[in-house]
Order: sequence, then structure tokens, then C-alpha cells
Amino acid sequence: MLYCNIRATYAQQYFEVENNHKRAYFRFQLLRDMIIVPLKINGKGPYNFILDSGVGVMIITEPTLIDSLDIHNKRLIKISGLGNNEDFDAYVTSGLHVNLPGGIRGQDISAAIFTKDHFGLSNYAGTPIYGLLGYEFFNSFTVKIDFDDSTVTVGAPKDIRIFKRGSKLPLTVEDRKPYIKTRLFLPDGKQVEDKLVVDLGAGHPLSLENLIEANKGLPDKFISANLGMGLTGPISGYLSRISEIELGKYKLKNVITSFPDSITKKDDTLSVKRDGNLGIGILKRFNLIIDYSNQVMYFKSNLLFYKPFEHDMSGIEYFCGGDNLKHIVINRVEKGSAADEIGLIKGDEIVRINFKSVQDMSIEEIDNIFKSRDDRSILLDVYRNGVYDRLILTLKRRI
Repeated sequence: MLYCNIRATYAQQYFEVENNHKRAYFRFQLLRDMIIVPLKINGKGPYNFILDSGVGVMIITEPTLIDSLDIHNKRLIKISGLGNNEDFDAYVTSGLHVNLPGGIRGQDISAAIFTKDHFGLSNYAGTPIYGLLGYEFFNSFTVKIDFDDSTVTVGAPKDIRIFKRGSKLPLTVEDRKPYIKTRLFLPDGKQVEDKLVVDLGAGHPLSLENLIEANKGLPDKFISANLGMGLTGPISGYLSRISEIELGKYKLKNVITSFPDSITKKDDTLSVKRDGNLGIGILKRFNLIIDYSNQVMYFKSNLLFYKPFEHDMSGIEYFCGGDNLKHIVINRVEKGSAADEIGLIKGDEIVRINFKSVQDMSIEEIDNIFKSRDDRSILLDVYRNGVYDRLILTLKRRI
């Protein structure tokens, strides 16, 4: 989850398809619910970036690119956003030349470059990640995202074929971010119409930022959780479920929902009044067409539509460490979780899962095991302070 508040004056910045072609397409990798695309900057790369409709300016999270891209014209700014820590420094660059596969070229694209890597996206993804690409890309085209075949197709509105069977929702673009309004059904029977940011870079299904205050409480069943990383630190809050969300003719039930607490929800950083955030946990269940110019968004259910919403059942937050990003290191253990009950702690390294080395597993394979089934027993080989131990972890569905 990424929240950004960068106030700056933007020159004309845009992407185009080269050689006057009507359309272009490229493949992406969906990794830990992030759309990873390769791009070149100033002729160098390719670098892995996250395609993120919730970002209002291109962000480079890896400070070493300042030198490797020979960026000289830059100015220092302060960035603020949701999170527990203080604001921090970033450079705003002059226009960069950005190229994506399929003959897509970006002209004079400015970026904010962090002076320090605050997110650890590479450690989270298990592969090098250098930044996030947002508004300029989506504002330049009508963008079709097909999660069934992992492709992005771009072109003018008239050149992108609309879904024959699907739903169409009005879209507004305010302060460089897209918003829709939709109906939610809460566990207590209440119905609300909420304004949500359409945020492909947010890993959760749904986040509701005002519901705790509006209803003076949470749904009956919830857990405290680290909800993700804001621009100025981790976002704390709660996880629960709502009964249903409507997206046109589609209804998704029993949806896992994040509720940021009032400490990390900084209202003064939000230039547009909103109720929450629609993340990729829901959006990936549809093939999408996002059309800023005509202020409309199209949804068509895909193969993921009926997959149940599940949260991690281990209570372990972990990252990929080591030079090859193949070491699985525990960063946090939720109190009262299955991992907490067997004594796992921050800093433990998971070496094997069910006798299989984690170095032979993808990070998504590991994620799926920990989300797989309530009451499932998993054998973990763990390394701590020079000693190996073997433990049985019994998954526990907590929401």
C-alpha cells in the first residue's frame, strides 16, 4: 500500500506508442499482488517497476539510480503520507526518457527519487524492484489489463475493444488519482456508498479509512495487524471482513478489509476527500479497462473471481534476504497467532517448509502455503542463533 503527497508543478509529460501504431501491448508479472513491468530509463535498464494507479508521480525507490542514470538536474523536497514515522527527503528530477516493451515511449517524465530506500520492495518481492509507475502512464492511454493472460494493452479509446459482457462504472480523476463510487454492505446490515481510490499498487482487497469513526467500532471479528507500508512508515490498524461490495453487476462477498487506525491515518495529507481504497486483491479478479479521458472504467470477471478471500493463517510476516534474495527471514510475528504459539520470533530464518528448501520455492508458493487451509499442519525447519530447529506450525484462520 502506497500513499503519496508530492506537491509540485508538472510540465507536459506523456507516453505514446511509437511509429504511429494504434495499439501496443506487453506482458507483466503478477508477484505478491504487484504488477511488475520492465522499463528502461534514459536508455539504461531494464528495471522492474510496479504499475500503480494509486501513485500520482513516478517514484524511484532505489537511490543508486541517481548516479547510474546520470541525473544531475534535481531538487530536494519533503514527502509526507500515511505511516507512523516522520516525513522524509526525495529528489524531483527533470524529464526522463522512459521506455516500456511494445514500443511505448515516455517523454519528459519527472520522477521523485528517494534518498533512502524506505520500502524494501525488493526484499518483499524476492526480486529487484526499482520504483512505481503511475499517473503519467494511465493518463496517456486507455489501458486494458488482462489478468488471465498477464498482458497490458494500450491505445486511444477508439482502438481498445470494450468487453461484450461486463460492467461499466463512472470514474473521476482527482489530484492525479482515479476514484469510483460503489455500494458496500457491512456486517451489521448497514449499506453505504463509498468513494474509493482505484489503487492497483495496494496489495489488500479493500481499505476503509473512515468506518471506525463513522460507526464507533469494528465488525465483531477482527485482528490487529500491520496493514502495509505508507510513505512515512508502517500503517497499523485492523483486519476484518465486510459482507459484500458491489462493482456494477458484480457482487463480491465476505471481503477481507483493512481498517487503518486514527494514529496512522493522516487526514491532512489527503487532498481529495475519500472513504477508502480499492486494492488489487479485488481488482485482479477482473479484467479491466481504465479510461481517464472518458472518465469510465470497465470490469469483466476472470478466472480468479470466485476464489475465496483468505488472509495469512500463520501470523508470520517475512522478507527475502541475502544477496540472492532467497533467504526467508521473519520480520514480525502477530500476537496470538499460530506462529506466536510455537515460539517463532523476529529474526528467525525459515530454511525448509515440509522438507523442501525455501531456496527452491517462489515467494508466492510460500505465501500460498500459509494461506492454504485452516488447521493444516506444516513442518518448518528454522535457523536461530546458529542452531537449527524443526517445528510443527498448525495454521489458524483468525478472520
